[in-house]
Amino acid sequence: MQFEFFIGIDVSKNELDFAVVQNKSLLFHREIANTPSEISRFIRELSQIKGFKLDRALFCMEHTGIYTAHLLSGLYKRKANLCLESATQIRSSLGNIRGKNDKMDAIRIAEYAVKNHQELTLWAPKRLVIQQLSRLAATRTRLIKAKKMLDVPLSEAKLFTDSILSKADCAICSRTLNSIELDLKKVDKAMDEIIASDPELTRLFNLVTSVSGIGRVTATQIIITTNEFKDINDPKKYACYSGVAPFSRESGMFRGKPRVSHMANKKVKTLLHMSALVAIQHNRDLKEFFYRKIDQQKKNKMSVINAVRNKLISRIFACVRLNKKYEENYQRLVA
Repeated sequence: MQFEFFIGIDVSKNELDFAVVQNKSLLFHREIANTPSEISRFIRELSQIKGFKLDRALFCMEHTGIYTAHLLSGLYKRKANLCLESATQIRSSLGNIRGKNDKMDAIRIAEYAVKNHQELTLWAPKRLVIQQLSRLAATRTRLIKAKKMLDVPLSEAKLFTDSILSKADCAICSRTLNSIELDLKKVDKAMDEIIASDPELTRLFNLVTSVSGIGRVTATQIIITTNEFKDINDPKKYACYSGVAPFSRESGMFRGKPRVSHMANKKVKTLLHMSALVAIQHNRDLKEFFYRKIDQQKKNKMSVINAVRNKLISRIFACVRLNKKYEENYQRLVA
């Protein structure tokens, strides 16, 4: 699409900074409160600009989680063109920059939109069931962290402190730990009910979990992060997203070992790592592959595990693409 107006938005918890650019000229900067009423008022102000039409404007902002909720909701209801980009992507594209404040950030985001608008993907909300599943998954993660914060020190105290003292500590925290455990069960039940209530989620969940080593938690996270395999439908792209794709390191005569990037979804990477360890134990093909690489070819253990992670991703996406559950002894038909 061809745009005439580019609005860069720096989002924070309490304020929104707008930089309005027409073609390549900055018209004005405005700071407003991050509330639905103020957002509506600002959109009315934009409509008063000579020649301004909402379908000829592109709104671009960084992904800052729930802080963008009011803005995205208000703009999407009015059928505005929205672009949600990662902060790293925007910062890297602008080269060397000096200084930082909210106004400058909004202007830089607008400049990014001007330069890259032809390559940008317009934002659209995920289905409500995916949003619900995502929120529950985040809540589950926080509960597990809270439980670990209490459980680990108590377990270690049993080994190094007086038994009377450790028992007293355990007694104090027992109700909290039990409550967290009950809440975790509630979250798991709610997630299972959401998946079971939606035919498409049920289909995808059954396909993904059919791959050896992929459990319910990993499958759910993969479905959420790929947006039901709509946003990411290429296994290579997902391997890059999850930080398991090795990248070459070469320059002139230098030939370094390929290494994975640290710019990744670390949560998904951890889940895939655990899934790979399970798959090596229970999948015959992957078990043979792992020990052949380790024992016969003397490969590094972590690089082989990473190769297993990539194999799991390839199998998951193949199952979804073919709409067919994984078959351990699958034989490819040759025409």
